[in-house]
Amino acid sequence: MHVLSLTSSLIFRFLFLISTIPIYPAQPTTSHPQALPRHRHRELSVDYYSKKCPQLESLVGSVTSQRFKEAPVSAPATIRLFFHDCFVQGCDGSILIETKKGSKILAEREAEENKELREEGFESIMKAKALVESHCPSRVSCSDILAIAARDFIHLAGGPYYQVKKGRWDGKTSTATNVPPNIPGSNSTVDQLIKLFASKGLTVEDLVVLSGSHTIGFAHCKSFVGRLYDFKGTKRADPNINPKLLKELRMYCPFSGRSSRAALPLDATTPFAFDNGYYKGLGSNMGLLGSDQALFLTQGRKVSQGVWGAMDKMGSIGVKRGRKHGEIRKDCRVFL
Repeated sequence: MHVLSLTSSLIFRFLFLISTIPIYPAQPTTSHPQALPRHRHRELSVDYYSKKCPQLESLVGSVTSQRFKEAPVSAPATIRLFFHDCFVQGCDGSILIETKKGSKILAEREAEENKELREEGFESIMKAKALVESHCPSRVSCSDILAIAARDFIHLAGGPYYQVKKGRWDGKTSTATNVPPNIPGSNSTVDQLIKLFASKGLTVEDLVVLSGSHTIGFAHCKSFVGRLYDFKGTKRADPNINPKLLKELRMYCPFSGRSSRAALPLDATTPFAFDNGYYKGLGSNMGLLGSDQALFLTQGRKVSQGVWGAMDKMGSIGVKRGRKHGEIRKDCRVFL
């Protein structure tokens, strides 16, 4: 059996050449990661909408379960969307904003690091928001819906179920230039990853657990082709890559085809399940991304352990509350 052989059941890791959750190489920048305040997370609570919109979780759940059946790629797309939202200027739904027509200021989703985020992720949140608005108008933030949907998809894929604290307000700004220094690259060093996560109030353990989300999703050739042919300028492949995997990856990603649209699973062994297959693969040097493999060599862990704590901490980054700092959008794509 080929290393990258994929089952036809299509339950989770979404078999499309272009249906990928892209991870971009780190770009040179003079900016620094934005340290975001986390003290406001104390105002979040599991029962925040118990009176405002008591049916909230069931409403979002009805959408996520249907989307998982109809378009399973929605799951990793939404989980990654949540990460990209929280890391740039806090969990405030700013990733969902569309650039205003004619504006010279591009929204976050237009940044190079975000351009290939799957539309299915955005569509899932829009559908959930529309349903919630029909029952609880102007009461529930897009950022809370995104947090709930990400949890739902993790659970639907076989991962743990955890309670989501709520009470986030949507941000009032979204700027593409804020993205590059705040999103890790596929070739980031372990030290760079640790520093970036620390700037968000996250520990090394959180980094390892959250990296476990790579147990689902795909990456384009351009995210890892350097490992296959010219690792760190050596004109050779990364020595920490399984020879069998290297041979197969080179078939899909030829040196002359750095712009190849092919997308390969981040976890080749169990690409459709939220499980420990990702870490088992790394243990055999089967990691697709150099940053994942390097992280495992120094910080190996298991994915399901600590997921709730890490997601809770990430979901509390840079939370906005009140009209001075945020708003409750009616349409997640547009500021009030």
